[in-house]
Amino acid sequence: MTIAPTEPYTPLPRGLIILVAVIAALELLLSASDAGLIADPTLRARFLQTGAFWTQLLRGTEPIFAAQPVTMFLSHALLHGGFAHMLMNMVMLLALGRFVSDRYGPGVILPLFLVGAVAGGGVYGLLSSGGAPMVGASGADFAFIGVWTVWDLRRHRAAGVPASPVWRRVAALVVLNVVMYFWLDGMLAWQAHLGGFIAGCAYGAVLEARASAEALRARAAARRARNGGAD
Repeated sequence: MTIAPTEPYTPLPRGLIILVAVIAALELLLSASDAGLIADPTLRARFLQTGAFWTQLLRGTEPIFAAQPVTMFLSHALLHGGFAHMLMNMVMLLALGRFVSDRYGPGVILPLFLVGAVAGGGVYGLLSSGGAPMVGASGADFAFIGVWTVWDLRRHRAAGVPASPVWRRVAALVVLNVVMYFWLDGMLAWQAHLGGFIAGCAYGAVLEARASAEALRARAAARRARNGGAD
């Protein structure tokens, strides 16, 4: 009996593990506060006041501290509305983060999360007119989806096959966002999803261009080696 070779196991990148652990620890602390397991039952409210994304701060409202209109572009992605919200976003982040790390290297994880969070907050600030605070890593998650989408489009083109499955998946994401928006009575930050996705697509295009250039250089080096160093 022969056993088919398997892909070597690659552990989750350390940066991804630390990021998920920090976000999970924050939510566990706030959930413990909500349940009355720690002395301060107002902890989540105070974290939201200082760390959530508030569109009012972009329109002249006085911040709690001077840097809040800047720090909220990242801090909102570290906070969640509850344990289930956090768990859903972290499962997506772990799955998509592994793909991105395997394809482009672990050093991409934290910059991509930052880009997705900032872009998600930026588009939310531009398009949202509500006064409710926005929290969650879903904008950053959609940046990872954007990178995955760009890679999948390039893969289909390279294979010479139609990219219709990729576009159907994008359409399904749009429909899912619309359904969730109405199901949650408008409490879905689709603007952050859109911003994160667009930023992820742009980041993915850069990563794919870099990967293509590296592949060309590797092929050129292999040709030179075969030809004894001559082009």
